[in-house]
Amino acid sequence: MSTSNAPADRPGPTPRPVHRRLVLAICCLSVGVTGINLTIVNVALPSISRDLHASLSSLQWTVSTYSLVMACLLMPSGSMADRFGRKRIFQLGLALFSLGSLLCGLAPGVGWLIAFVGVQAVGGSMLNPVAMSIIVSVFTDRGERARAIGVWGSAIGITMAAGPVLGGLLVSGTDWRSVFWISVPIGIAAFALARTFVPESKATRARTFDPFGQALIVVLFASIIAATIEGPRHGWADPWIIGLIALAVVALIGILIIEPRRSEPLIDLRYFRSPPFAGANLISLMMTAGLGGFLFLNTLYLQDIRGYSPLHAGVMIIPMAVGQAVAANLSGRLVAARRDRLPLTLGGALLATGAFLLVTLTAHTDNVHLLLAYAVFGLGAGMISPPVSHTAVSGMPLDQVGVAGALAASARQFGSAIGVAVTGSIVATTNAGFVRSSHPAWVVIGGCGLAVLALGVTSTSNWAKAAATRNGQRLATTPIPGRVSRGPCG
Repeated sequence: MSTSNAPADRPGPTPRPVHRRLVLAICCLSVGVTGINLTIVNVALPSISRDLHASLSSLQWTVSTYSLVMACLLMPSGSMADRFGRKRIFQLGLALFSLGSLLCGLAPGVGWLIAFVGVQAVGGSMLNPVAMSIIVSVFTDRGERARAIGVWGSAIGITMAAGPVLGGLLVSGTDWRSVFWISVPIGIAAFALARTFVPESKATRARTFDPFGQALIVVLFASIIAATIEGPRHGWADPWIIGLIALAVVALIGILIIEPRRSEPLIDLRYFRSPPFAGANLISLMMTAGLGGFLFLNTLYLQDIRGYSPLHAGVMIIPMAVGQAVAANLSGRLVAARRDRLPLTLGGALLATGAFLLVTLTAHTDNVHLLLAYAVFGLGAGMISPPVSHTAVSGMPLDQVGVAGALAASARQFGSAIGVAVTGSIVATTNAGFVRSSHPAWVVIGGCGLAVLALGVTSTSNWAKAAATRNGQRLATTPIPGRVSRGPCG
C-alpha cells in the first residue's frame, strides 16, 4: 500500500464499474506474481543446492533476500508512487520484477542468484503497496472497498498456495531456472494491461523522503536476518554476530527516539496506539513467519529426506494449496461482511494444529498424516490473509490508510524472512539430523499459530475497536505538521 499521507489525490478519470473490476483484476495479477514468487522458489531449493553447490545458509539467503528487500523498500516505494504517479511506479515495478526474474534464471552462481533476487524484490516493493493504493483510490464506496480488499487479500493466499505445486511441475519438467522465468510473461502482460486500463493518480502533496528512518529500518531488518542466518555457522559468541545483534538494538532505539521528532517520519509510531493496527502487524509477522518456515522445512524434508522428485513434492503439498485457496475465498466473504474475528481466530487455531501435527515427524511418517497436516495448515493460512489488511486500516483516517497498509505489508514480508531464518537456524544448530532437528522448529511454527489466535481475539474486541476509533480521531485532529487529514475510515 502506498505511504500517502497527503490530504487528497489529484483528480483523475473515474473508471466505470466494469473498468474498476478490471483494475482490481490487474492489481490482483501483480500481487499474484509476487505471491507465487514467495513460495515457488522453495520447491527448487534442493535443485539449486545441487546445481550451484549452495550451502544451507545460502539457501536461506536465497529465500530471505526477497522478503527482506521488500520489507525495507515498501514504504519509500509508496512515497515515490505518491510523488511521481502510482501508475508510473506500478509499471516500473513490473518491469524491474520481470527483469530480475529473467536474470535469476540466468544466474551462474548462488551469489549472483541472491543478488538478482534482490533486483526482483526492488520491483516487487513497487507492486503490492501501490496496487492497494490504486484499489483504495478507485473504489471510493466503503462497502465496495472492503469487498475489493477482501478479493485482493484472497489473491495473496491463493497464489502463495499455488506456488509449490507450480514449482514442482516446472522443476520436474525443465529445471529450477524455469521457476523464475515463469514470472516474466506474467509481468509483461500485467504491464501492458496496466498501461491501458489503470488510471494515473498522485497525492496532492507527497510526503518528504525520510532518509534517517529508511536507513534505520534497513539496518534493523538486515541485522536481525543476518545474525539469525549466520549465527549457527559462525557461532553465537562470534564478534560479528554479537555486533549484528548490537546494531539491531541501536537501530531500534534510534527509530523510537528519532522518528517521533521528525515532521514527516517514515513510520508514525502513533499508529501503533491502535490495537487493531498493532495486532494486524503482529498477526502478519507471525502468519508469514510460520508459512515461510513451513515451506522451507517441508521442501527439504520431502526431497532430501523422503527422496521425492520436485513434482512429487509439489503434488504432496496440493492439500495445503487447496485448503489455502478455499479458506481464502471463504475468509474474503467474511471480511466483506465485516466479520474479521472468526477468520483470524479460526485461522490461528488451524495454523497451530497443522504445525503441531508435524512435531513427531520421522523419515517414514505416513503420507496420510502428512497430507492431513498440510491441509489443516493451508486452511489456517488461507483464513488469516484476507482480514489482516482490513483490520490494519480499521479506524484510520482515510488519508492515512495507505501508510497503515504499507506497514502491515512490511511486517508480512519481514515475517517471511525471519521464519526461514529462524527455522533454518534451529535445524543447523541442533546437529541431530534434519528430521530430529526439525521437531523444535515445528513447535516454534505452532507457537506462531497460537499467537495469531490470541492476537485475533484481542485486536477485534470491542475495547480494541473503541481504542482504534479514538486513535483515528486523534490522528485526524492532531496531524503531523504539514498534514491535513480527512475523517476515519473502517
